[in-house]
Formats: sequence, structure tokens, C-alpha cells
Amino acid sequence: MKRSCFTLIELLVVIAIIALLIAILIPVLQSSKERTKAVVCSSNIKQLTVGLLAYDIDNQSFPYGFCGTYTEPPGGYTGSFGIDDWGWWWFHYTSGDSKGNRNEKTTLWCPSRRIDDPKFDFVLHGNYGVNQSICRNTVDILPSRKELVVKPLHGGDIPHAARTLLIVDSGYSIIGWWHATDNPPETLDKTNIKDTSYIPGLEINKERNLLPFQKKDAEGGRHPNKTVNVGFADGTVARKKAEDLFVEKADDTYINRSPLWLPK
Repeated sequence: MKRSCFTLIELLVVIAIIALLIAILIPVLQSSKERTKAVVCSSNIKQLTVGLLAYDIDNQSFPYGFCGTYTEPPGGYTGSFGIDDWGWWWFHYTSGDSKGNRNEKTTLWCPSRRIDDPKFDFVLHGNYGVNQSICRNTVDILPSRKELVVKPLHGGDIPHAARTLLIVDSGYSIIGWWHATDNPPETLDKTNIKDTSYIPGLEINKERNLLPFQKKDAEGGRHPNKTVNVGFADGTVARKKAEDLFVEKADDTYINRSPLWLPK
């Protein structure tokens, strides 16, 4: 009996079809993977938002975004010596996952973060940032930002909570409207790591004075279509275009600054 087999042409056709299917499926699978990460990120933001609101209810105030102190925070130092300030960060007050350890990828870590330099594989870099106009700081290097060096706000101090940003995908653990405009009141400088915070995917990041390890995350964005996950001061969470958070300078005022960034 004659044995059937593939001809060379038939074999080449099969190989071509398989290659075509792989070429079609890989982007689909990659896109699905990125969407899944975005959903996990949204869940993280929701849990962190709930934690911040619970702290506000218990203490009649949101926590400090950063509190400079010589007291060691729970779980030890979370940053990179020489670049990060020593002190307590907002998650030390609100989260049971306050260690910020690189080996413990908890709700404090964005699964889509694009910081691939192991020297900066700390929770402070390229994960989530609180709005420093709400979770204020005990210190700031710029005198003109004295509005930020006061007691953190209470939820009752925010008149438009559903439209005021509380926490967001961020280049650093604290972020403010100065990082979302191309024309801040004073020039931001990368000598202070807190001033190199950014909204991932925001177009102005291409012109900002950022550090090399931040570029991929800042310019390329994290989630599909350069979106970010945002937790608002009323507890709601939404996916927004990075550009929706941009603050534009127009004459003597700033468009999109209040109540999105400044709770007024």
C-alpha cells in the first residue's frame, strides 16, 4: 500500500499558517495580559483608598504623605539610601503591608510598573502616589510650597470629594499638581527625588527632567491606551486617560487644577 505524506509545498503552507496564527495570537495574549494587570492595579488602588478613608475616619485626618522623622518606620527603611528621605510615608500609617519590601509584591506594588533597574526596586518608586495637597508633608525644600507643609486634610475639608484625586498610579509615593503641568510655579529639579514624580503616560513627561530609570515608565505609560487608575477622595475608583490629569497654565491661572488636584 502506498504511504501518504506531506509534499514540500503542503508542509510549507502548514508552517506559514502556524506562523501567521502565532503572529496574530501573541499581540492578543499580550494585550489580555496587560488588561489583567490593569484590573489588579485597580483592585490595589481600591484597597489603598479604603485604607486611607478608614484612617481619616479614625483620626479625623488623612495621614501625612511624608513625615520626616528619625524614628524608624514599621518594617524598616523602605527607600534607597542617598536618594530617598528617611521617615514615615502614608502607607506606614494605613497599610498592614508597610514594609515595602521588594520581595513582597503586595497591594503597594503596581503589577504594570516599568522600573527595571534593581537599584530602585523599592515601593517608593514607580507604584502609587497620594495627592500631597491632601496627604501633606512635614517638610518641603521649596518655600513656595508652604501650602503642602501643614496638617493633612480631613475628608470633611474636601467639598468635591468625588472629583478630587486621593491616590493614583505614580512615579513616586507622593505626587501633586506641580508634577502634572509643564509650567509649575518653580522649576522642578531631579536632585530631589520627590520632585521627579509623574503621572505615567502623560505627554509632558518626554520633556521633563527625570532620572534615567524613570523614563520608560513615565513616557510609555503602564496600562492600555496610556490610562491610569485613580482613587478619589469619596472612595470611588476609575480608569482615566493620563492626559485627563494634565494641568494647563493659561494666563494667570491653571486649568484642571481644582478640584482635581487642589480640594477647593
